[in-house]
Amino acid sequence: MFHILRWVVAAIALLGVFGYWFVNQPQMDPLMTPERKARIEASPHYVNGEFVPETPHEKVNPSLGFWKEFFFPTPGKTIPSDPMISVKTNLRQLPRDKDVLVWMGHSSYYMQLNGHRILIDPISAEYALPVPFVDKAFEGSNIYTPDDIPDDIDVMVLSHDHWDHLDYDFVRAIEPKVKHVVTGLGNGGYYEKWGYPLEKISEEDWNTPVKIDDGLTVWVLPARHFSGRMLKRNQTLYAGFAFITPGRKVFYSGDGGYDGRFARIGDQFGGFDLAILEDGQYNKDWHSVHMMPEETAQAAVDLHAKTVVPCHNGKYPLSTHQWKDPYIRLVKAAHEKDLMLLTPMIGETLRIGDQNQYFGRWWELMN
Repeated sequence: MFHILRWVVAAIALLGVFGYWFVNQPQMDPLMTPERKARIEASPHYVNGEFVPETPHEKVNPSLGFWKEFFFPTPGKTIPSDPMISVKTNLRQLPRDKDVLVWMGHSSYYMQLNGHRILIDPISAEYALPVPFVDKAFEGSNIYTPDDIPDDIDVMVLSHDHWDHLDYDFVRAIEPKVKHVVTGLGNGGYYEKWGYPLEKISEEDWNTPVKIDDGLTVWVLPARHFSGRMLKRNQTLYAGFAFITPGRKVFYSGDGGYDGRFARIGDQFGGFDLAILEDGQYNKDWHSVHMMPEETAQAAVDLHAKTVVPCHNGKYPLSTHQWKDPYIRLVKAAHEKDLMLLTPMIGETLRIGDQNQYFGRWWELMN
């Protein structure tokens, strides 16, 4: 009996040591300096020790069915049976004077606007969580790596710090290539901790413009979501973005449930040439933090968007819906609202401002 007890105590101690090591890995939490903490606490959106959205969340209560699919996704249902269809555009060879967008999978994009090279939430992680067995990327969805990124990125934005948006290895690898980071309050602590000079980082509250130069301003805008990579929640600010140049306006929603912010943003900026909107990983059990496809279509209407591109899909199984459903439902909703929906496959080049281009329903070619 004594020997069994000794082994139990040893096992508990070992788990404790591992747990302490695990939660103290550099990718877990941001560097929270006194200056950074003071800026966070001064925000009107930081209430009772955490950031809160403008529209309160509803209660999130995942079902047993969710947990089953979360840990054991079903081929042909929540994950494709076939590899993701893609074409790999060489980002380095794109003419810099062309306004283009290339989907890199999930919510990651490479964009060019008015001669500027821009990265949005770049990620190539094999898993969407910090453990090597949960939320594995769809086969064929990871075609871009840090080596594929051009050497002079003018600005990289981060919408929030969840693992499927903030990739520790990717972000560290491209630091020499990135001139400027724009993100919400608190998130700069990740970049500073991971080796980015402070002069490269702009972390701002909602409704704040960050002027990159005379040809590009990036606005940090509200989102209805939450944040946190491990134990601490809502200590960093989740956000959407508007990219404004003299000739173009592009909106990126980041993650978040539907509310009146889209109409306010649409009126504030007088519409957008392109809206990149969340469409995936939704569920009625967390309806207030991820939009349903029909709400995505309504958000595009509210934003006065000339064209719409869906994101937050095509890479990780983070919900229980069939992997094709975000496309199927959004195509129908966009048709009903007379929206111009563009659905490039991973790696295809989209010409921003060109309303005569067409992308096929590539998901119908997959199982």
